[in-house]
Amino acid sequence: MAAATSTAKFNYDAFYAEELDKKHKDQSYRYFNNINRLAAKFPVAHTGSVKEEVDVWCSNDYLGMSKNPVVLETMHRTLDKYGSGAGGTRNIAGNGAFHLALEDELASLHRKQAALVFSSCFVANDATLSTLGSKLPNCVIFSDNMNHASMIQGIRHSRTQKVIFKHNDLVDLEAKLAAFPKSQPKIIAFESVYSMCGSVGPIKEICDLAEQYGAITFLDEVHAVGMYGPRGAGVAEHLDFEAHLAAGQSPDPIPGTVMDRVDIITGTLGKAYGVVGGYIAGSADMVDTVRSYAPGFIFTTSLPPATVTGAQVSIAYQKEHLQDRRLQQLNTRALKSRFESLDIPVVPGPSHIVPVLVGDAALAKAASDTLLSEHGIYVQSINYPTVAVGEERLRITPTPGHNAEQLDHLVNAVNSVFNELKLKRVADWKAVGGRAGVGMAVSEPITPVWSDKQLGLEDGTAPEMLKAGEKMKLGGEAVVVAEERLVEYFGGKIETKLPRGVVVEAKPEAKEVAKIVSFKMGAGFGAAEKKNAAAGLESFVASPTATPNATATNA
Repeated sequence: MAAATSTAKFNYDAFYAEELDKKHKDQSYRYFNNINRLAAKFPVAHTGSVKEEVDVWCSNDYLGMSKNPVVLETMHRTLDKYGSGAGGTRNIAGNGAFHLALEDELASLHRKQAALVFSSCFVANDATLSTLGSKLPNCVIFSDNMNHASMIQGIRHSRTQKVIFKHNDLVDLEAKLAAFPKSQPKIIAFESVYSMCGSVGPIKEICDLAEQYGAITFLDEVHAVGMYGPRGAGVAEHLDFEAHLAAGQSPDPIPGTVMDRVDIITGTLGKAYGVVGGYIAGSADMVDTVRSYAPGFIFTTSLPPATVTGAQVSIAYQKEHLQDRRLQQLNTRALKSRFESLDIPVVPGPSHIVPVLVGDAALAKAASDTLLSEHGIYVQSINYPTVAVGEERLRITPTPGHNAEQLDHLVNAVNSVFNELKLKRVADWKAVGGRAGVGMAVSEPITPVWSDKQLGLEDGTAPEMLKAGEKMKLGGEAVVVAEERLVEYFGGKIETKLPRGVVVEAKPEAKEVAKIVSFKMGAGFGAAEKKNAAAGLESFVASPTATPNATATNA
């Protein structure tokens, strides 16, 4: 029997308006500010008016690598020689030497057999979890209940069974793992640094459970790569800091370390590394399986050559330069301490994220708007569904580029806004039982991921917060190594032009040359490149008063 028909057509516009009205009514409608970050003035941006400049305090360009002179010069030269686009998918004209070199760099960073680059880490997470979840027979994916939307999407697309465990709750996770046979394929999906609350996952303990119950681990290090570990490989590397520091730049795994025990690591090129893109790293066969089956990899145009080379030299630079991430952590400590002295509620956590609890969507937006319009400070408000209703917040991310004057201005402005809008302080939250860890009793104090020793506070090597007018310092060894990475493709090393006022830190001594050049690059980096690098370094050290390359100028 034919279905009943109607002459009236569906009103699509009315449907759109109704859905948007729901967002406005529950205060979850998202407003995007017009913020244009200025490379020469990092971390300053202009708004829609080029004459109106503001301090940016919520960017994920955590280390300011998007304006690093070596990265920019590399991207300029790549653009001039190889053009603006990749030309197609990796299968059709879009697979070049730079993509392969970047994947080797990433595999070496995590001391894994292989890596695979995607257009973003959202795509990497979605593609990898959906592919493995659907291919592994009768697979079950265990997901932390605070996992990023990209992981949730990948699990959903896999159409396999999912089990959600309480955030960072090992007892809950083990109870749920124990309900399944050890022989049944399982994936435990979780993060190292949770970006909205600043908590850190118990990576080692989850690896223990995975081994006990026959699961593999899928670790999202998006907000940790570049930020933690002696080489910037993330929290998994940081947990065995001394072992990885001693191993230098060898790509070989260190058996028994936490990073070696993690099966799949995902990361981004668009946050601490300052470019764009995402990746996975793990065993060669796992990576090849995803490469061969994941539609999100196969059927999308590959990243442009300039983006890829910029990403590689950014990683190479940060592998050699500890001071940027040290200073970022020290600035974070300083800001948290200042807020604590004013009873401003910061969601407690051991990472570099500074979430200031507001607890109301409308007030959080009002606070963000007031900071921007009255104080020239951009901090985005965060509301549902990114965070739970009642836990709306301002998410602040200090960088090594913020100076003491800017920090003072931020603290005073936030304090003023709290007074003006009558926002709850720690004492107020405590009086109502607390929320999101603020004003609540804690069983033990939170210990920062970075120790005083690792930050250089015990031996006097810790960097100092910039003063007004000072620019971030470049690492001498890091500049040299990064400039030599792609020498064979440009007929010589990258010649970095240093912006006015940029200072290069101590150059390597002659005795350090062998150590710097001895890094192992893995497949894709030949003897010729290493020979050229050695020659360049020896020339550089022979002239200790020179900039890292003879033609570098202050322009």
